[in-house]
Amino acid sequence: MDAVRDASEKRPKHTSQYDEGASERSNEEMLRPRKSYKAILFDLDGVLVNMPDGHYEALNRALALFGVKIEREEHMRMFNGLPTRKKIEELEKAGRLPTGLKEFINAVKQKHTKEIIPKYCPPDYSKIILLQHLKNRGLKLACCTNSIRETTHLMLKSAHLFDFFDLIIGNDEVKNPKPHPETYLYTFEKLGVEPHECLIIEDAPPGIASARASGAFVIEVRGPEDVNLALFEKILNF
Repeated sequence: MDAVRDASEKRPKHTSQYDEGASERSNEEMLRPRKSYKAILFDLDGVLVNMPDGHYEALNRALALFGVKIEREEHMRMFNGLPTRKKIEELEKAGRLPTGLKEFINAVKQKHTKEIIPKYCPPDYSKIILLQHLKNRGLKLACCTNSIRETTHLMLKSAHLFDFFDLIIGNDEVKNPKPHPETYLYTFEKLGVEPHECLIIEDAPPGIASARASGAFVIEVRGPEDVNLALFEKILNF
């Protein structure tokens, strides 16, 4: 845990020891009604909005400048949930991109992402109803994502979800993004809660690994269609 606390120079660290048993908890166990949660933390892409395909489209637009294309299956299997810079680094290591252009490619990709956000992040009234119910119960809500802060805000605003969140953390606000647990540890600290008081909703392997390592309770979903009022009626015994 000391390594986790010392890993980031950008933010003070949450000092609570995380519960290693959390990584072994199943969705079935998480779905048992509990009344002790103080905060619900949501990933964004693939949880609140259906943006993984948007990131795939935007990345391929940027890669096309170099005659490179990633197939959708490869993107979902190898890159889903990773920060764009990490995706570019992996392509460089594989010899599919020239080195030294990471920041340029990332900037082009982010430009294309902003252009297509309205297409992939329309208002989702099932999420609006869900988040309003959670707020009415006095729960703290956070959005914790491997997207950069600016893009995160644009996506949440496009989906009409921005105003529900007490805290929004993008990958450019921590030194070690997912799969490292820093994103969630920092969120616990800012919200003033302990890991065992939090439920995290995640979909992709990097986010699931990050959430489990944080010591919080974790629900794994297949996509935004799983994140609805019915799910939380089981968990929170509405």
